[in-house]
Amino acid sequence: MNAKKELLAAYWTLAGDVYPCAANEISPFPLRDRCEAAMRAGWSGVGLILDDLEYSIEKYGLSGVKNILEDTGMKYFELEILMDWYFDGEARAKSDHSRRRFIELGGELGMRNLKIGASPFDKNPPDFPRMADEFAKLCQDVATVGATVAIEFMPFSPIRNVAEALKVAEGAAQPNGGLMVDHWHVARANTPYSEVAQIPARFIKGVEMDDVAAHVKGTLFDDSTFNRQLCGEGAGDCVAFVDALEQAGCTLPYYGVELISEVHRKFPLDEMAKRAYDTTVAQFSAKPATTA
Repeated sequence: MNAKKELLAAYWTLAGDVYPCAANEISPFPLRDRCEAAMRAGWSGVGLILDDLEYSIEKYGLSGVKNILEDTGMKYFELEILMDWYFDGEARAKSDHSRRRFIELGGELGMRNLKIGASPFDKNPPDFPRMADEFAKLCQDVATVGATVAIEFMPFSPIRNVAEALKVAEGAAQPNGGLMVDHWHVARANTPYSEVAQIPARFIKGVEMDDVAAHVKGTLFDDSTFNRQLCGEGAGDCVAFVDALEQAGCTLPYYGVELISEVHRKFPLDEMAKRAYDTTVAQFSAKPATTA
């Protein structure tokens, strides 16, 4: 039987009626309200995007944000998502500005992990050796504040699956660098759970729980943004996913939950927090399935 994990609410899980690549991605709910709802529901941590964090710092001050996390028992804190970290030119300049802020603010707030990705709008053939070199430099920068860096492979991006993310992480060979293993991306990339079970444990730097609908709605990017399901309520096998991570030897103290759903995000804040927490926790007390 799977041991219960502490859970972190990734940004979109409690952000409310906003979504990735919307004109405004800042949550309509104040950070204190989100953290208090998370505390009531049983969460042990939260994740934020940079724009929302900057907005909250304007409202509360950096010390005020730190106090909110401490007051509500949010002992795990993550930031996301750094893109274009392997680019050149103007895109890289913007990415580097975000990178500096992620590191500066993350260092002040005790960031455990920084999530990064490859842009779904990058249609160039992936240059994995270059990505590995740039990932190594990024990991070294983030190591200065004691945090890990996790590549989120996404089937609609240049780093599509476990195997491709491992090419980058293994090529970089940094102790704080590895993968964000998100169940939605595993399932939509048609990755068998047996492959998850073979990921070297040292490269599992983050986990995100969620579920997939029986059918893709729109493009894969649209499906990821509007159609994720609560754990155990979709067509995936969250229990088998957890079991595969345990087979891999994953020792993370907490798992994240990333629910990006046009249905979920319209619920009242406390209901969002409780639904996402309760359905995820249930996956750790269910009987493990045989991995596919």
